[in-house]
Amino acid sequence: MPLYLNDDQTMLRDTAKDFVASEAPIAHMRALRDADDATGFSRTLWKQFAEMGFTGILIPEADGGLGLGHVEAGVVLEEIGRNLSPSPFLATAVAAVEALRGTAAAAQWYPGILSGETVAALAIDEGAKHNGRIAMQAERSGNGFRLTGAKQFVTHGHVADLLLVAAKTENGTTLFAVPNDAAHLTVTPERLADSSIAARLRFDGVEVDADAVIGEVDQGNGPLARLLAAGRTGASAEMIGVGGGAMDMTVSYLRERKQFGVAIGSFQALQHRAAHLYSEMEVAHAAVLKAQQLLDAGPEYAAAAEAVAVAKAMTGLATTLAVQEGVQMHGGIGMTDEFDIGFFMKRARVLAEMFGDSNFHADALAEASGY
Repeated sequence: MPLYLNDDQTMLRDTAKDFVASEAPIAHMRALRDADDATGFSRTLWKQFAEMGFTGILIPEADGGLGLGHVEAGVVLEEIGRNLSPSPFLATAVAAVEALRGTAAAAQWYPGILSGETVAALAIDEGAKHNGRIAMQAERSGNGFRLTGAKQFVTHGHVADLLLVAAKTENGTTLFAVPNDAAHLTVTPERLADSSIAARLRFDGVEVDADAVIGEVDQGNGPLARLLAAGRTGASAEMIGVGGGAMDMTVSYLRERKQFGVAIGSFQALQHRAAHLYSEMEVAHAAVLKAQQLLDAGPEYAAAAEAVAVAKAMTGLATTLAVQEGVQMHGGIGMTDEFDIGFFMKRARVLAEMFGDSNFHADALAEASGY
C-alpha cells in the first residue's frame, strides 16, 4: 500500500482544509474559551460537519453513510488538529461509529450521527492514566442491568446524547449505550488544559434495559477493540494536524523574525532543529497512514494492532517535539496568548493522553515482542 493519498482522498483533504479553516479556525476555539462556553464546542458547527457529509465517512452506505475508511476520517481529523477546532468528530463519528458497527444499536444511533443531532462520549477510563482495566460492574436486574462505578476523562460527557460505557458482567466485558439523562447518573464537568471539557461520571445503580447492550452480553471486547483502534488512530491523525500546524507556524516565524538585521531562520543551529522536526513529523505521518490503511484493509483489527500502537506512540513523541520546539523558537512570546503556538502545546498534551500515551503503547509493543 503506497503511503500517500489517492486522488479522491486528496480532493477530500482540500475540501476539509477549506471548510475547517473557514468555519472553525483557531479564532473559533479562542472565542469559545474566552466566553467560558459550557458546552465546549458549537452544536451549529457540528451540524455543518453533517451537512458536509463528514459525520458519515465511516458509516456504511447501507446505513446512509459514505462508506469510506479511516484514511478519509484521518484527513478530516488532521484539519481539525491543524486548526485546533473543538469538535466531537473523533469520539462520535470515528470511535463510536466503529463500536456500533454491525450491532443492533447502530440502527438507533447512526441516523442522529449522520444528521449532526447526536453527540457520543466514551466512558472507558477509570483511573488517572489509560490502562485498559475496568472495575465498573453491570449486574442483572429484571430484563436489563444495573451499572455501578465511576468513569473519568469522558470528553463531552456532560452534554453527550449517548454514553458508551464499558463494564464488567458475569462472564466478561459488555459495552452499553446509556442515555445522558439516565437516573442515578452524576455528571461533573471539568475544563482540561486545552480548554476542552471532559466529565467525571458516577453510576449509582443506573438501570438500563437489554436493548442498551452493544453487541452481545459478555462479548464487549469486540466492540471495545474497534472503538479503541479507531480512537487511537484518529487521535494520532489529529495529533499530526496539531504538530503540523505548530511546525508550519514555527517555520513561518523563523522566516519573519529578525535579529541583528537578519531572519533567525538563517541561523544554522535553528535550521538543523527545524530539519530534525520535519523528519520526525514525516515518519510519524507515515506511521499513521499505515495504521489507517491496515484498519481499512479488513475487519480483523488484531492484524492492525501493532501499527496502531506504533502510530499513537510515534505521533505522541513527534507532536510533543513540534510544540516544544515551536514555543522555544518563538522565545518568551511563545508562552503568551499573543501568539497561538501555546494553544498547540495544550491540545497536544490532551491528545497524547487520550487512549494511552506514548509510554503505554511502547510498553504494549515491547510486551507483544516478548520483552
